[in-house]
Amino acid sequence: MPRCVLVLETEEESGSYNLLSLLDVAKDYIGKPDFLFCLDSGAFDYKSMWLTSSLRGICVLDVTYSAAKAGYHSGEAGARVPETFRVFREILGRIDDPKTGKVVDDLCTEIPDWAKQEAEAMAALAGTDLYTDYPVEDGV
Repeated sequence: MPRCVLVLETEEESGSYNLLSLLDVAKDYIGKPDFLFCLDSGAFDYKSMWLTSSLRGICVLDVTYSAAKAGYHSGEAGARVPETFRVFREILGRIDDPKTGKVVDDLCTEIPDWAKQEAEAMAALAGTDLYTDYPVEDGV
């Protein structure tokens, strides 16, 4: 009988901050796996085995920005000391255009032909479900 080891990382959409430390603690027990399965990307039905060939990725930022040497009352220092949220929004705007959502070219990559073909096949399979399953407010 094959030996199976399950590692359940349950931090979901938080970025899995503890996964690497969990794997480090358990590395002697886990050993070198022959296969690794990630069971978190969804499936269109329960009749077929679905495999994910790519994921969208994540960008985690830990930013510290300060403009003032102390906490000042906004009525006294407002407009004299730069407002930190405005400055940070400007910095983010250098990475991601807030009007279009397009990221800077340095963060883009060429999509391989096989991935385009897979995306087209999945879009055809899903039909309108790709956008009708997630209703948004008018004008969005």
